[in-house]
Amino acid sequence: MTDSTSTVDVPGYKAGTWVLDPSHSEVTFSLRHMMISKVRGEFGVKSATIEAPENPLEAKVTASVDATSISTNDENRDKHLRSADFFDVEKYPTITFVGTGFDILDAETVNVTGDLTIKDVTRSITIPLAYQGEAKDPFGNDRIGFEGQVQVSRQEFG
Repeated sequence: MTDSTSTVDVPGYKAGTWVLDPSHSEVTFSLRHMMISKVRGEFGVKSATIEAPENPLEAKVTASVDATSISTNDENRDKHLRSADFFDVEKYPTITFVGTGFDILDAETVNVTGDLTIKDVTRSITIPLAYQGEAKDPFGNDRIGFEGQVQVSRQEFG
């Protein structure tokens, strides 16, 4: 990881506060079911914010997901996933991620390391984020897109 006291030049980097656009964001998952098929689903994204100072290595990221919103297109399975057997959403309705460090790999990719908390269990994970581009929306607002994927073991979170 690069020393956070030095400034790094990252093409396309823009300082400021960036807030998630829920209508263009998603948290999806895929997992093996009984080792014979894949189950795909999604969570509703509650919020995400990136505070981007002049030095990209000092950026802060926080995100939260609504665990109660889990959907796999099977209501019985979704009820079971919301139960105490899995996410226990009555007790733990939110999944959170708080960034603790950044490693800029190149002009297109940054690794974001942070603390993922599910059911009051916190584990450090690293999410490689690929820059997808930027544009102005029809209202003149700057938009920047990133895409990432990470593998998480359910057993590590109880």
